[in-house]
Amino acid sequence: MSLAAALFNPPVAHGWLGRVFAALWALVAVVTCLGAAQAQEVAIESVAASQRGSSVVLRVQLSAPVRNSPASFAVANPARIAFDLPGVVNGTGKNSIDVSQGDLRSVSLVTVGDRTRVVLNLKGSVPYSTSLDGNAIVVTLDGGGASNSAAVRFAEPVAAANRHSIRNIDFRRGRDGEGRVVVDLADTSTGVDIRQQGQQIVVEFLQTTMPDELRRRLDVTDFGTPVQFVNTTSQGNSVRMVIEPKGTWEHNAYQSDTQFVVEVKPVREDPNRGTLATSRPQYQGDKLSLNFQNIEVRSVLQVIADFTNINIITSESVNGNLTLRLRDVPWDQALDIVMQAKGLDMRRSGNVIWVAPREELAAKEKLELEAKQAVAELEALRTESFQLNYHKAADVVKIIAPPVTTSSSSTVAQHRLLSKRGSAAADPLTNQIFVQDIPSRLDEVRRLVRQIDIPTRQVLIEARIVEATDGFSQNLGVRLSGSSGVPTKINGTGVYGSVTGSSASTTSVTVGDTTLSGGDFVSLPAANLNGYSAGALGITLFNSSLSKFISLELSALESDGKGRIISSPRVITANQVEATIEDGEEIPYQQSTSSGATSISFRKAVLSLKVTPQITPEGSVILNVNVNKDSRGTDTTSGPAINTKNVKTQVLVDNGGTVVIGGIYRMQEQNTVTKIPLLGDIPFLGALFRNKSQVNSKSELLIFLTPRIISNSLANATR
Repeated sequence: MSLAAALFNPPVAHGWLGRVFAALWALVAVVTCLGAAQAQEVAIESVAASQRGSSVVLRVQLSAPVRNSPASFAVANPARIAFDLPGVVNGTGKNSIDVSQGDLRSVSLVTVGDRTRVVLNLKGSVPYSTSLDGNAIVVTLDGGGASNSAAVRFAEPVAAANRHSIRNIDFRRGRDGEGRVVVDLADTSTGVDIRQQGQQIVVEFLQTTMPDELRRRLDVTDFGTPVQFVNTTSQGNSVRMVIEPKGTWEHNAYQSDTQFVVEVKPVREDPNRGTLATSRPQYQGDKLSLNFQNIEVRSVLQVIADFTNINIITSESVNGNLTLRLRDVPWDQALDIVMQAKGLDMRRSGNVIWVAPREELAAKEKLELEAKQAVAELEALRTESFQLNYHKAADVVKIIAPPVTTSSSSTVAQHRLLSKRGSAAADPLTNQIFVQDIPSRLDEVRRLVRQIDIPTRQVLIEARIVEATDGFSQNLGVRLSGSSGVPTKINGTGVYGSVTGSSASTTSVTVGDTTLSGGDFVSLPAANLNGYSAGALGITLFNSSLSKFISLELSALESDGKGRIISSPRVITANQVEATIEDGEEIPYQQSTSSGATSISFRKAVLSLKVTPQITPEGSVILNVNVNKDSRGTDTTSGPAINTKNVKTQVLVDNGGTVVIGGIYRMQEQNTVTKIPLLGDIPFLGALFRNKSQVNSKSELLIFLTPRIISNSLANATR
């Protein structure tokens, strides 16, 4: 008799004793069945690996078959692949099995409760696939190595009577310029292969159909993403999608429930490092791979917590399932994708992450803020005084409690550092401020006073104004005169005397005691230069009777001069405080008043420097400069003219550096010839009938500025 027959066919007994015996027999049968069920729990019997070419095949033998392929995820560093087997215990008696074949080093078995995790320790990240073979789970590791062109298998196609289908294909532009191809699948078990071929991304949906209206070529160049075209066609029993990007890019793919997304991000070159950097913020976590179908969100968060060793607290309102297939993505990006898919958010404090729905977090934070506000409105006020050393008390009061501006229509409240019940007052005699408010706001005022009540940094500004001149002038002239007639007085013999010109038209010649007078034929003498008279050379020819004479006078003057004027005003001022320094004279002049009387007014002709420095955080100085170089000019009937030179600008200078803020360069070349027509053009002799003047002058004005920040040990100690 079998055990089942013995249990379910008890001996026959009559009477009440028989009924008791039957009840006891039934209780024994139930206990025996429970023990048999416990004995029939699925267990791992053996783990064996074999080498097949460049691949390693791992066979995990179980005591009973499992219904579905185990959920798995991969870790890039260190390279590991983990499989979770719910309802399976470790029956091998070993926690670690050394394999050392191909890329597989060892296999670890960890049992927690009614779940066993099989961890494959690898030498490097390799593609893998899983399948079921009776009571065994077969894991195939591709020893060819992972590469960009290798196919990434997101899901194995499930053999079923009905084929999978695609509902819709859409394209979207991300916030940072990435292109997203969104494919809406009919179910979560659709097999997807994605690979890169040259400059194209090829996605194949295995054993999948799609409507005829989705068989098209999408032109998405107007979206401004790296993706230019998306071409979707049917090939046999599958759907083939070709994505054509341009430029430098990188891609990743993920699936959330029935939505499969291929994301293509632009990549730009970092000039500082010489490497490529994506245009969006980078995730910094270690990379991992996840492959789950219809798994609870809580379980995914638990896997991420186990991988990162970060404490994750999940709210009770977090629920639901999702299908997630990620390959070699940072764990913080995987967490971000999970939260976006389920409308979750997180708050991190140290090594603890709290995950909850966005609405729940927002409501909790709102309650906390309302509670703090209620406490602030009921908390007792305190009064504290603050002694200021460098700032004026009235100015600080305007910062922490600015006055309320009232317009004709409404009252505008300015930003206050104090609470609604807080107040502040200033004492100008002792330079103190008295603040009455709750303790938390008093702490903020204390921090503000400590930050702003510091010695003001000072700047020494030195200006050099250099004015250089170089001038050359030359003037040549001639005067020719003569006369005929009877001399007025003759005494003595010989030829001697001098020629003088009393005017531009008459000339007198004295020979001994005889004076002869005549008129000028040519009067083009050299002009005076800079207050100096031209030198003259004269000769007179006359006959023996002194009745006729001719006089020739040559005059010439040449001037050559160089000069340099250097002015160097210096001034010290505080940061962002205007300073002015002047040197010169005030010129008086008469001015008529409105009543008709005259009054004396003054106008400045000075060298002045007006500057406002601003010290930047990196130690440079921004200067707002106004430089005047005035001097007295020529006198006029209304008063003396003012020759002025002015530069007004803003410039950024390094501490101790020198910069030229302005320069004026003037050059004058002038050649003038005054002559008698026709006679002045005669070769050689024409020089007696013309006047020649030449002027060459150069002037240059340069203004140099040198700011120096004055070190202050007290200010440094305060900061």
